[in-house]
Amino acid sequence: MFTALLSSIVRSGSLCVIDSAGRRRTIGDGSAPEVTLRLTSKASEYTLALNPALSVGEAYMDGRLVIEEGTLYDFLDVMARNYDTTASPWLAFLERLGKRLKQANPVGRARRNVAHHYDLSSALYDIFLDCDRQYSCAYFQDADESLEEAQENKKRHIAAKLCLDQTGLKVLDIGSGWGGLGLYLAETCGATVTGVTLSAEQHRLSMERASQSPAGTRLRFELQDYRELEGPFDRIVSVGMFEHVGKRNYIEFFTRVRELLSDDGIALIHSIGYADDPAPINPFIRKYIFPGADLPSLSEVFAAVERTGLWVTDVEILRLHYAETLRHWRVRFMNRWEEVAALYDERFCRMWEFYLVLCEIGFRRRTNMVFQMQITRRIDAVPITRDYMVDTERQAKAAPLPPKFTVAR
Repeated sequence: MFTALLSSIVRSGSLCVIDSAGRRRTIGDGSAPEVTLRLTSKASEYTLALNPALSVGEAYMDGRLVIEEGTLYDFLDVMARNYDTTASPWLAFLERLGKRLKQANPVGRARRNVAHHYDLSSALYDIFLDCDRQYSCAYFQDADESLEEAQENKKRHIAAKLCLDQTGLKVLDIGSGWGGLGLYLAETCGATVTGVTLSAEQHRLSMERASQSPAGTRLRFELQDYRELEGPFDRIVSVGMFEHVGKRNYIEFFTRVRELLSDDGIALIHSIGYADDPAPINPFIRKYIFPGADLPSLSEVFAAVERTGLWVTDVEILRLHYAETLRHWRVRFMNRWEEVAALYDERFCRMWEFYLVLCEIGFRRRTNMVFQMQITRRIDAVPITRDYMVDTERQAKAAPLPPKFTVAR
């Protein structure tokens, strides 16, 4: 069944599937890349076809699907380039079913979901992230830039959109991670920053970094849900957290942002999304990597914002930036595979390899993108042209950087 499904999808590229009995079937037009798969379990030949979006990753993780020629990247790239639900009624049916799923994340569940991923070993994240431990889309102004340079660009780009043109502005960072953005806004822009995270490990490291920061009392981090905060704040920023809100909570999220934002305040939401129709997140990612996660289409985000009375004052779509970010992460992860295996095991390594490859392919071949949405309560809260963003960003890039307090390796 799985081989038949592949035959209905793949037109370009070359797949050779070896079943559990050793039989070979060649699929595609013979062009590169050439990939050979071996299925080590007869049962997998059926289960892989029933829900491939979930079961292909599971089979690879468990060693029931083995790549004998080529790489996992080659295989998923071939599948993404050929993916067309019109050629496969079964895939079209599964896609229609999935579109009905909408995640809800009340406070208690949100805490458990965050702990599943972000409270993993600190050493794991040191292996593949940049020295500031930015775990979100970088901003590549030049193809030759390092990951560290691109992540610095991202923080500078976001700060420019927040209009931090006076010191002492109160900034709320929702989903503050390991504290890197908060430190940047406090140390470089003179802001008074409150960061909130639901990850105990992220909070621990953020507090450690804050204790060494020259920003002093202008910087604090709380182990707290954004829904439990009291405002107002002059600026609100959220990077890589909206993906964990859940579609059923979008209106609640933007309502709370409006309540926490000062009358003349500015908010900036940075999130992964879809460039096409609303759909749920990949089931493998939801089950094994980010439980409770959901990716929005812009139609869903705008619909939620419209019901809260907020103004969308700017939207920017970052297309291939996350593909390049993930490529850097994937290369670093693969180069230090043995270290990850020592922390966990080979199965964990294959699970994370599948996650990193699948996401990169999603940004290169499918409809994944990142959006940055600037929102305000007042129509006149920001200048009426975008020149201020470019001017501020260029000035900040030319200015000398303050001392860096990076994550200790």
